[in-house]
Amino acid sequence: MARINDNFVKLPESYLFSTIARKVKEYKEANPQANVISLGIGDVTLPICKAVTAAMHEAVDRQAAKETFHGYGPEQGYAFLREAIAKGDYADRGIDIAADEIFISDGAKSDLGNIGDIFAADAVVAVTDPVYPVYVDTNVMAGRAGECVGGVWSRIEYLPCTEANDFVPALPAKVPSLIYLCYPNNPTGTTLTRSQLAKWVDYARRNGCVILYDSAYERYITEEDVPHSIYEIPGAKEVSIEFRSFSKTAGFTGLRCGYTVVPAALKCPDSKGNPVELRKLWNRRQTTKFNGASYIIQCGAAAVYTPEGSVQVRESVDYYMRNARRLSEGVAKAGLKVFGGKNAPYVWVKTPDGVTSWEFFEKLLHECNLVCTPGSGFGPAGEGYVRLTAFNTEENTLEAVRRIERLDLSK
Repeated sequence: MARINDNFVKLPESYLFSTIARKVKEYKEANPQANVISLGIGDVTLPICKAVTAAMHEAVDRQAAKETFHGYGPEQGYAFLREAIAKGDYADRGIDIAADEIFISDGAKSDLGNIGDIFAADAVVAVTDPVYPVYVDTNVMAGRAGECVGGVWSRIEYLPCTEANDFVPALPAKVPSLIYLCYPNNPTGTTLTRSQLAKWVDYARRNGCVILYDSAYERYITEEDVPHSIYEIPGAKEVSIEFRSFSKTAGFTGLRCGYTVVPAALKCPDSKGNPVELRKLWNRRQTTKFNGASYIIQCGAAAVYTPEGSVQVRESVDYYMRNARRLSEGVAKAGLKVFGGKNAPYVWVKTPDGVTSWEFFEKLLHECNLVCTPGSGFGPAGEGYVRLTAFNTEENTLEAVRRIERLDLSK
């Protein structure tokens, strides 16, 4: 008799953003005249830049000719894109990452969810809190999380990031196997300095941990002392895997492309204590379960690294960061505490005293026709905050600010 994976039954019935979408849909149906502006889900609004679309058009034309048609490509990604990434994202920053340490995928979310395949089923996981839900939920699916009591999973070590500690997590009290770090951070929009990140690398080296480093928002960094890659830290290649995405860098949310870096120097022991290169395991996993990202999309991604593409992508990032600055200023003017928004397209807002995350979500939706993301959906330490994104249009962002500034916080 076939049986299900019981770990799936342990998960909440609805993914955070699915719940938000349902609530917004119900509100719109009940209030069809409402002009609802979404500052909730982190989807982009600007079109794909011209350098990328031109490259994809050319790729489509090549697919239409017998002489230049491409069928199955390498599961790891085409060499032209891996080499462009190795140079543009690493070598140009003085970081030595080889093309064969880079694996192209259909997005960072997929890789972050799938990376657990190569680690032991009983690996102990630590996450910063609040946290991108995929980190936790995929470990629940794999059976690593234990039982959920009061919204907290018993086998996951939570590392709170709140106003009280300036959103800088403390090192784990109990040594975990895997540590998820996301910087610039989703959802708080906060960052670690180079010296702060170095403490994590040193901790992982001392204790045999692997850091799973999500740097999907590195293009939004504006401050000098904030590292763009964990590999800027000496020794990081021996203890960390880095995940990146073209979704927020170049608007690929609807195209789907990202990549993961697994350095050759990164090794973990098997059950007999023999060191095993994780790059080989990830390669085996990908060649078995993944057929590679689309040739057309990879051609588009490679155009991000051309002179024209670099300029155009920078313009899009600057556009969203102007929105972030306006949101931060408007929320502060309304009398609310605000964090983030300087090195990331996310603004983390503290709710008024005594108001829960979901209550403030309802208040913004019903009184301002604005959609945010309740912080409690990102973990226990997210309670009492909401996340706003800067990915809407300039016009909608300015209108959202006007509405927030008129918000009555006394009731």
